[in-house]
Amino acid sequence: MKGVLEVMEEGPLTGSYIRDVRVMVYDGKMHSVDSNDISFKIAGAHAFREAFLNAQPKLLEPTMELFVKVPEDMVGNVMTDLQSRRAVIQGIDSDANYQILKCIAPESELYGYSTDLRSLTQGRATFRTSFSAYQPVPNNVQKNMVNSS
Repeated sequence: MKGVLEVMEEGPLTGSYIRDVRVMVYDGKMHSVDSNDISFKIAGAHAFREAFLNAQPKLLEPTMELFVKVPEDMVGNVMTDLQSRRAVIQGIDSDANYQILKCIAPESELYGYSTDLRSLTQGRATFRTSFSAYQPVPNNVQKNMVNSS
């Protein structure tokens, strides 16, 4: 089991921790000449890595709930920027001459968002975020992450 736990800690895809996996060992033999701790550790690690990759695992990413308060005449530019960040716009509310966009966006795509929003709106828009959930990473993004690690 030590080999399995080590592979779960390192993660065969991107080096990130594997969670919510149950491993059952249902057969094994000990031979006095050929068997030792390291052999079982290596065998467990190889078996888990092969089974894990054959199961077509999905990476998860944290997503944030995002509220953006933007002047009405600048909503189009802000929405275009949000969509380029893989944000899903869930609704729009009005507040005087402002629109409030409610979105869900991957946390990784929000890096530098305050600077970009300030540039797009001449400093007239504000936003706030809070953690939403972990969501599966899109296949094309996962392939890029796996290939780069």
